[in-house]
Amino acid sequence: MSEKTTAKAAKTAKTTGKKDDKKDAEKVVKATATKSTKTAKTAKTPAVAKKETAKKSATTTTKTTKTAAKTTTKKATKTETKSETKNEPKNKTNNINNINSSNLVPSTNIQRYVLQANEEYMNENQKNHFRQILNAQKRSLSSDIQNTMSSMQDTQTIYADPNDRASQETDMAIELRNRDRERKLIKKIDETLAAINRDDYGYCEECGEEIGISRLEARPTARLCIECKHLAELRERQMGK
Repeated sequence: MSEKTTAKAAKTAKTTGKKDDKKDAEKVVKATATKSTKTAKTAKTPAVAKKETAKKSATTTTKTTKTAAKTTTKKATKTETKSETKNEPKNKTNNINNINSSNLVPSTNIQRYVLQANEEYMNENQKNHFRQILNAQKRSLSSDIQNTMSSMQDTQTIYADPNDRASQETDMAIELRNRDRERKLIKKIDETLAAINRDDYGYCEECGEEIGISRLEARPTARLCIECKHLAELRERQMGK
């Protein structure tokens, strides 16, 4: 009985061992199958990989272009603000120069006279003011005459072409005519300075009324008021007709 039982036990052990081996093999097969499916899922075709890389590169390029555009706009705004801040003092200086030039007497660097309340007409301050204006104009006219004469002496060239010689003569005639007009104006300035010293300056020679500070600053050698000057011009036009 013992031998039979041992034989049966051996057979059962073999059968159980085979079953266990089969189960283990099935587990291994299942595990490998799941791994293969996972790898298949994770594995990508080359076309899909190319698409994904293209998308990534496109997104990176768009990001770089956006950042570049932002930086350029920031730089542009900074340069505009800098240029505006630089131009502001220039505009301020130009406005100041325009204001200062409007306060100056024409063709001089002398400030316009500011009348005070209840100020007497043609007092000593006003006389000195117009003396300064007349002397400044006289100096500028004298320097212009001297410069013209010296330049004409330096450029005395004889042209062989008669057309060039004729144009040179006309230019010299125009310059001499202008200088003669300036000499007459200097003579008138001297007469006006003498009238200031005689206390006859600032009054109309025809009606005896005050000529006015503003008119005298515009034309310091004026001898007639604005109304008498207008009538004199009308008479000259009628005489000319």
